Order: sequence, then structure tokens, then C-alpha cells
Amino acid sequence: MANNGMEIKLPESGEEQTLVGSLNDIKHVVAVMSGKGGVGKSTVTALLASTLVKSGFKVGILDADITGPSQPRAFGIKSQGLTGSMFGITPILTRSGIKMISTNFMLKEEDDPVIWRGPLLAGAVKQFWEETDWQDLDYLVVDLPPGTGDVPLTVLQSLPVDGLVIVSSPQDLAYMVVKKAVKMATQMKTPILGLIENMSEFICTQCGEALKIFGESQGESVSQKMGIDFLGSLPWDTRLNKLVDEGKVEEYYSAAMAAIVEKITAKTEQ
Repeated sequence: MANNGMEIKLPESGEEQTLVGSLNDIKHVVAVMSGKGGVGKSTVTALLASTLVKSGFKVGILDADITGPSQPRAFGIKSQGLTGSMFGITPILTRSGIKMISTNFMLKEEDDPVIWRGPLLAGAVKQFWEETDWQDLDYLVVDLPPGTGDVPLTVLQSLPVDGLVIVSSPQDLAYMVVKKAVKMATQMKTPILGLIENMSEFICTQCGEALKIFGESQGESVSQKMGIDFLGSLPWDTRLNKLVDEGKVEEYYSAAMAAIVEKITAKTEQ
């Protein structure tokens, strides 16, 4: 794979090629999906992964949002290139030990665009899955791009996804497109772990009042109508926004996300 003059060099043939990915033992793959952009899906992915680590699990992040990768920024990892060995591409480690792979690691500058057509995007995701030296992981969390296009389709077809976590906001429009994501998962016969309603309320930093800036919460009722589990709500927190911008998402603790992780692990660890 090459981009902007950078290339990951792996064995092309012979005995060494058979070793690529041979050390991988990934117990659970959880994909995070949204029907549209702007609902905080990537932030939820980062929180989910870092909370899993805090719970004692070994975690990886596959940043499948190839043209708009944001996981490296949330974790404070600068563009640095990727290296490899006979066992595959070596993922980058975050401060808390999360193994991460992202196209941003292949760019000279983090704001360089990735201008690829659908087949190249899908091929990158497959290579990240098949040729990365993940080794032992309890959870690989996949950050999908919004919508139901080539990359989500590739992930659901090519990866052994244990379940989808769908992210939305309280707005009617967001829930309309949630239905598209749910229907796609149903058609692909991919289990849905549940729905997370992000930005459900804003807690005023001055008076502590909960403000419904995106409308009344609909997560639980929509989940019931669609026959999926409601995992919980997450508030709009300016402190979290600041930490993500600073690349320090791992320093944030959310009791709400901890409760969501308990529900997810209860489902996947059965």
C-alpha cells in the first residue's frame, strides 16, 4: 500500500509471507457505526476503546475512516509512518497501550488528503485487518466512516464482527439515518449490540442545568421501535472536547461510558 510517497514494505512471497498475521489472536471485533456524520462517532469510538483498557482488556483500534481519520488526533499521535516485520504491519501504541492503525500514520502531514476511489478504500481496510501484527487482543474496535458505503460494507463482509454499536444524536434527522444503518446490519446478518445516544444533553458549566440543545432524548424509544438494545446516553461535555483536541482522550473518565462498556462486554463475553 502506498500513499503520498510512503509505503509499507512486507514480505511478498515465500515462507516469510505465510507468517503475516500468524500471531494474531483477536477475541472480539466491535464496529462503531453511524448513519450520518457529525454525531460524534469517532469520539465515542475513542472513549469505548480507552474505557475497555481501563477495565483491564487488551484493545486495538482499526481506524477504518480512511479519508477522514481522527483517532490519531484524539490520542495525540502525530504522523510518523508505519513499519513492518515478517509478522505484518506494526501498529502504533497509544499512551495506555492501545494498538492503533490508521491511514494518518502513512501521511507526511496529518492534514494531507487521501484521495482514493472505493476499491482502494476497501483494500486498505482489508490490509489493515489481515496484515497488521495485532497479536493478542481482547477487543478490536473499528471506527467506521459514516453512512452505508464501500468501507462499512467491506468491514461487515470481510471482518468477523461480533456486533455493531450504532451512534446517533437526539435529532429526528439523525434517527432517520439510524434506520438505514440498522437495516444494513440486518441485511448483512451482523448482530447489533445496541444504540448509543451521543450529545443527549449539555450540562451548563455555570449553573449545572441540563440543557436539551439537540432536542428531547429519543434513544430508548427509538431502540424499542427498532428492536435493538439501548446502551445508554452520553452528554455533551466541554471537558471531553478539550481533551480530544489536545490528544488526551485517555485522561477522560465517563461513568456513563463505563456502564455502556459493561453492557457491551456482558453481550460479547457470553
